[in-house]
Amino acid sequence: MSIKKEGGKERLKEQKKTREEKLFSKDISVENANLYYGDFHALKGIDMYIPAERVTAFIGPSGCGKTTLLKCFNRMNDLVPGCRVEGTFTVGGEDIYKSKDVTSLRKRVGMVFQKPNPFPMSVYDNVAYGPRTFGIKKRAELDEIVERSLKQAAMWEELKDRLGKSALGLSGGQQQRLCIARALATSPGIILMDEPTSALDPISTAKIEELIGSIKEYTTVVIVTHNMQQAARISDKTGFFLMGELVEYADTKDIFSDPKKEQTKRYIEGRFG
Repeated sequence: MSIKKEGGKERLKEQKKTREEKLFSKDISVENANLYYGDFHALKGIDMYIPAERVTAFIGPSGCGKTTLLKCFNRMNDLVPGCRVEGTFTVGGEDIYKSKDVTSLRKRVGMVFQKPNPFPMSVYDNVAYGPRTFGIKKRAELDEIVERSLKQAAMWEELKDRLGKSALGLSGGQQQRLCIARALATSPGIILMDEPTSALDPISTAKIEELIGSIKEYTTVVIVTHNMQQAARISDKTGFFLMGELVEYADTKDIFSDPKKEQTKRYIEGRFG
């Protein structure tokens, strides 16, 4: 193949990538969503719109459906035996339960779990794992992605001389920020976070919160948290869940200063949950 043809193919690939990125919106819409684990009705008639490039927090007592709903957004619940989902989930402009392309969905919708889960490999290979999975093989391109992702996670200066070291040697807070960098490496439009600071000390928690505030400039963040002070500090919108139902959903300042539902008020004041 001639250099000219190769160059043409590269341009076409770049044009296709740009086109796909433009088509992928960063908002989430849920309409009449119900989820069942066998006979158990875990989510009941959920309707909500999650705006792009904002932080949305889910709060509520344990077992109320927060994480269950979060995992619907990248179809992690597909992995649970006996799980049945009804309703419409539009993520990035696509009805995700009608699409068969779950791999592409999870590229565009990253996930950070409660407990840091770095892979037992080097810092570099952790961050490069996703891009490699999606076909990027050139070292120079991977180097650029790793550096960019670690800078986005405010870790480049800490780790630039430790890229070849095992990620398991990092502190808990560093491991969690590395997991966020790993999620950012595939350039997702949306990142889901399931209690990402619950196992961390206050200093590490503050760094994660600062990181969330910086990435929302170009990424939609949906976070499950039991820490109501955290929700009040970092989120733009907050949803309060109880027994599988979305009781109240509004701007965070309104949820915490002037909740409309008595159940929300009681929970925020610490009178149950």
